Amino acid sequence: MLHHPPKVTDTTTHASNESALTQQVSANAATALEGERLAWLALTMTIGLGPTRIWRAVNASGSAESVLALPLTQLEALRLPAASAQAIVSGTSHAAAEKEWRLVEEGGGNLIAPVDEEYPERLREIFDPPTMLWIRGDRTLLALPGIAVVGTRHPTPYGTGMAEMLSRDLAAHGLVILSGMARGVDTAAHRGALDAHGKTVAVWGTGIDVIYPKENKRLAERILESGSAILSEYPMGTFPAPQNFPIRNRILSGMSVGVLVIEASENSGTRITARCALEQNREVFAVPGNVTSKSSWGPNTLIKQGAKLVATWEDVWEELPTQVRLEVEERQGVASLGDSAASLFSKTDLPEDQAHVFDALHTDQATQLDELVEQLEGKLSSSEIFTALFELELAGRVRAMPGKNYVRTF
Repeated sequence: MLHHPPKVTDTTTHASNESALTQQVSANAATALEGERLAWLALTMTIGLGPTRIWRAVNASGSAESVLALPLTQLEALRLPAASAQAIVSGTSHAAAEKEWRLVEEGGGNLIAPVDEEYPERLREIFDPPTMLWIRGDRTLLALPGIAVVGTRHPTPYGTGMAEMLSRDLAAHGLVILSGMARGVDTAAHRGALDAHGKTVAVWGTGIDVIYPKENKRLAERILESGSAILSEYPMGTFPAPQNFPIRNRILSGMSVGVLVIEASENSGTRITARCALEQNREVFAVPGNVTSKSSWGPNTLIKQGAKLVATWEDVWEELPTQVRLEVEERQGVASLGDSAASLFSKTDLPEDQAHVFDALHTDQATQLDELVEQLEGKLSSSEIFTALFELELAGRVRAMPGKNYVRTF
């Protein structure tokens, strides 16, 4: 009987074929994902479509690409406006998406669709999640626990100081600070987080290439330089239309584990954010204010309605879910967060003359320069006080107000 030698398998060739097959599968999956992301963008760019209509159409069809592939009659059967359906069928929506994709890449930004892993899970829980997110900066921050800090655009020195102090302390203890980068409390919140070398996300009511207000250009630069992020649900070039900001507020509350309100008048847009937070089952915190001040109406009313009264960062921390606290502690790599917030920003590093001036100022009320000179008479000369104020202002510990008034930032 003729015996044939056993067949030898070329393991190198077999492994190479498996590797090639795996790479091909990965490439196909990546291509499919890019196609679905572009489809979500096309729907977002379609005239007459908002998040609610888009989500309803996608859920009914199974995917964004499936919606784009539907004929006109079936699109109308999904109750899409005639103009929207026509834009999809004609390819206008797809062309707009491709153009926007290029603009985002050229502008140094990124797009996050609901099919992406980076899309915030907390946003999926709200009634009408955005169908596309535009972002500049670190997209991984969107998955981390954060506190939304909101309030009036015209805060008192007390409000500004509390926004900075609480944001700084919360950021120093590992929470991301979310705010809208508007004038006033929002700006103070971002600044406080950055001063603590923490992370902050600015959620804009404009495109990520349109800074508003313009005086916050340097703040926007600091946010990106620090490794934080700027986020929007609006396409590139979107101008600051008034209606965009109330709509934006649902993202602030939706991404957060809680909303902290610091000074807001009766008709403030902050009330919208607080209401969104309650509807989204988020914690609501409020800093009490002077009952004779109009800007205290919002937080004081929220406290009467059951919001947690906040005086220090611990008041927020104690109310967070255990899972959130454990996640933050593990990421921070610390055994305990029980130290006093004051110890993080000690005054012992201040020179003696600056320490005298710093101690003489307050966070909740402004001190006039003449009053300060009179108060420190016998300890410091007027020139020493001027120099100390200048150094403290440069260090961000003191802020100059109109009329030669000064307040401590914390």
